[in-house]
Amino acid sequence: MRGSRPVALLRASHFPPVVAVTAMATALAVAVDRGWGSVWVALAVLVGQLSVGWSNDYLDRERDRLAGRTDKPIVTGAVSARAVGIGAVVAAAASVPLSFASGWRAALVHLGAVGIAWAYNVRLKDSPLSPLPYAFAFGALPIFVTLGLPGHPMPLGWGIAAAALLGTGAHFVNTLPDFADDARTGIRGLPHRLGPRVSILLAAVLMGTAASMAGLAAPGSPDDATTALLAAALATIAGVVVAAAMGRARLAWHLTLGASLLSVALFLVQGSALVS
Repeated sequence: MRGSRPVALLRASHFPPVVAVTAMATALAVAVDRGWGSVWVALAVLVGQLSVGWSNDYLDRERDRLAGRTDKPIVTGAVSARAVGIGAVVAAAASVPLSFASGWRAALVHLGAVGIAWAYNVRLKDSPLSPLPYAFAFGALPIFVTLGLPGHPMPLGWGIAAAALLGTGAHFVNTLPDFADDARTGIRGLPHRLGPRVSILLAAVLMGTAASMAGLAAPGSPDDATTALLAAALATIAGVVVAAAMGRARLAWHLTLGASLLSVALFLVQGSALVS
């Protein structure tokens, strides 16, 4: 099954991060009582993330060949570059009506986030500004979700800041497995300029701050469930640092996904505190 074309196409989309970001957005929608509108949020974010992942592998196909990336379906011939490119365009087009299902205000925010993620793939990944698309796109998720509510309320500042910090921290970890390949192909984003040690420490601070903000957002002392989730998130973030220090970059990335999902769970239990 791993070698089938549909599976290869999904692998080219960077599917684990696609699922993680979609889960985050859907959890936020459920937390703020979007009701059936949560389905539109999930679909819009899913196709938007698919378009970003596919455009990344399509645009990087020559770099990936030069680096000998046998984990990339286009490089191995498991799927054609043309199929991945078409998938990216079709998914991006589908994200437009699905975003507008949440209203024009929310749609403009989400489409802006998808657009800046594409800008990262096209140019900003090779720039000192490489974290900014992550900060903007993740910070936009709570705004996209709450603007679809009646009255179109903005989320409170802690929600935007925590989501932006979480996404930015993930960016610094995301680069770790590809440091050597990126160096060979000339990619020089901010994590590459800072180096792996500084990047992983910065990522831990950013993600830990995000989890703490989400866990402590509600007035008063956190309940037992929130405290347990926060402790688990911080322990997983510590695991990211240890895995990275041991040279286990892939493990560090998978633990980052786990920490992100735990942070999403914190958003879920704190949903009533996300909007005023």
